[in-house]
This record gives sequence, structure tokens and C-alpha cells, in this order.
Amino acid sequence: MTRLAGMRVIVIGSGIGGAACAFHLVRRGVDTVVVDAGVAGTATSAGAGIVSPWTSHREDDAEFALAAAAGAYYRTLVDELAADGVTDSSFEIVGGMVVSPDESVLAAGYERLSERAARWPELGEVHRLDPARARELFPVLAEDFGAVHFSGAGRVDGRVMREALSRAAERHGARTVSGTAELRVTGDRVRGVEVDGERVDGDVVVVAAGAWSPSVLAPLGVSLPVEPQRGQISHFTLPGVDTSTWPVVLPQTGHYLLAFPGSRVVAGATRETGAGFDHRVTAEGQREVLEHALRVAPGLSTATLAETRVGFRPATPDGLPVIGALDGHPEVVLATGFGPAGLTVAPYAGRLVAQLVLGEEPDTPLDVVAPRRFRNG
Repeated sequence: MTRLAGMRVIVIGSGIGGAACAFHLVRRGVDTVVVDAGVAGTATSAGAGIVSPWTSHREDDAEFALAAAAGAYYRTLVDELAADGVTDSSFEIVGGMVVSPDESVLAAGYERLSERAARWPELGEVHRLDPARARELFPVLAEDFGAVHFSGAGRVDGRVMREALSRAAERHGARTVSGTAELRVTGDRVRGVEVDGERVDGDVVVVAAGAWSPSVLAPLGVSLPVEPQRGQISHFTLPGVDTSTWPVVLPQTGHYLLAFPGSRVVAGATRETGAGFDHRVTAEGQREVLEHALRVAPGLSTATLAETRVGFRPATPDGLPVIGALDGHPEVVLATGFGPAGLTVAPYAGRLVAQLVLGEEPDTPLDVVAPRRFRNG
């Protein structure tokens, strides 16, 4: 269905996914309203910000293509933000290292990344590093860990990028309404939302409410299988140490390490399904993060444990996001379910959602992530 740019679109959710949708829509001339519920524990606020989809072990071409395209898109996004006068997005290409003490793991990793670099040049150059060289790049690394280094990995502070997207969207005329949105249904169609009693009319509603998306959709009788997955992520400081150029570190455990300017190192993360919206740092979660971090980077043992953040990733049963219009409700478009890949995929998803809303063919096919793959979607 072809839609005109003179419409109004309401975006429910102001995390990085919602902010990205608003940014891309309003840049296309769409009247855009963002509804911000102000809930604690959004995934964007807690996320560490690794942009390195090329190391994924997913082999499905469609799944990998979406994530890889999202990682590559970050370069364009930063340029788009800069064109709007927003230059502090926090995204930087710092390189990444797959690390292990096991030679066979490193050999397999080198082969896989070299093959992917031929298809995705944004991955950068791929090199093997001995433990000594790996420690030069990431000085707190364990002495027996070698690495496969790839130059294209990036880091981003989710809070800063969300703010950059929101600020740029506001410069183009997007406005924000604070409160909890409820879909307003007239007949068989969603006509907008009510926000704490205030009626906001809209032609299209984008649901980008993260782990809270199912409750937004419940009035439509839609049972979306997105659950909150609690993640606990710890931040360390190394006073007097320049960490600004340290690469992203990816062990084989599923945990990770990355550094930011300001002598800060981040370690994470737990993946706790079934914890609900329990916004606490738990003893077990803290133990898990510390054990994994210190096994890979024992040099952090003398660092200051500055804080541990808690966020609720919107997780799906198949580990893939949900992007696309609802069957039976083409005026409701979903951008949720990003799981641990939210900071990588959500900014690009915002671009794809804008294309869908305007009746255009998305740059990347969305069949594999469409809501219809779920029985009630």
C-alpha cells in the first residue's frame, strides 16, 4: 500500500529502536510523535554497545544478511546525523578480537572471518595475533590468550546514540509525549493512541516498546512471544589508564569486554530468561559477570567496580527481531524483539520501518523477521 509523506505516525517507545524509527520517518517528511513511557530497565540504557555482527555463528543467509547490513549501515548513519548537526553519536570503529587459548578455535575463527570479509568489506582486515600482541592491544587480557583481530568492529554507547537520534529527530520536527500509550481502536482499525487520557490521532502506529511490546498489542488480541531477558552488565574503571583505543573482545563464552574513553571497561552480560521485570543486580548475576570477565581479563582484578546496569532485552523464541506490519492491521508496524543485538540492528531497522510505512521496498528483505512467522502475529 502506497502511503503519502503527509501522514502522522506515532512511535511507541523511545529506546534506540523507537528513536531510530522516529529519526528516519521525520527525515522523510512524516509528522512523527514519539511516546515515552519512562520505564526503568530499557535495554538501550543498559546495553554495552558492540557493533560486530560479522562474528555471529548464525549461518542462515537471510538472518546474517540483515545483521551484517545493519552493522555496515552505522557508517552511513553517523554521516546522516552529522548532516543534521549531531556529531556526538559515540560510534567509533576500534576493531575487535576473537580471543581464546585454544589454537583450533582461533584457526577456525580466522577462516570464518576471512571468508566473511570477502563479502562484507566493513569487517575490515583479518589477522592472527599471538598472546603478546593481543595484550598490547588489550593490556588486561590473560597471558595465554591469542586472538583473531578484525579491524572493522565498532563500539557505541547506547544512551548517547539514542540521545543523538532523538535530538536529530526533534530538529526535524518530531515531538515527544510522556506517558503510557494505549492503542485506540475504532471498528477494525487502530486510529492512534491514548496517553494517560490524552488522545493522539495517527495513521500508522509503530510499536517499538522493547520487552513491553506484548502489553501494548494485547488489546488487539495479538499474543507476541517477546519476553524480557534480564541482562546484568558491569562497568569498571582503571584510573590513569587510557582505554580509548582498546578493541572489542569476544571470547567463546558468549560474554564480552569492551572499553570506552575515560578509563572505562565494560563486561557482560547475563542472559536471564524468566526473571520478568525484576530490576535488581543479583548476587548470582554479579558473580557470573565477574567470573567470566576475570577469566579472560585477569588484569581487571584491581580495577574499580563502578556500577552494574540492568536492562531487559526483548527476546523472541528464535532469537530474531520482529520487524514488519501485523497481518490484519497494516496500520500497526512492529520494530521489537532485538534481543542482545539491539544496539547493532535497531538503528537500521528504523530505516527499514520508514520504508515500509511509506510503501517502499525495504533495502533488506524482511520475510525472516516478519510478525507473521508467529501463529498469532
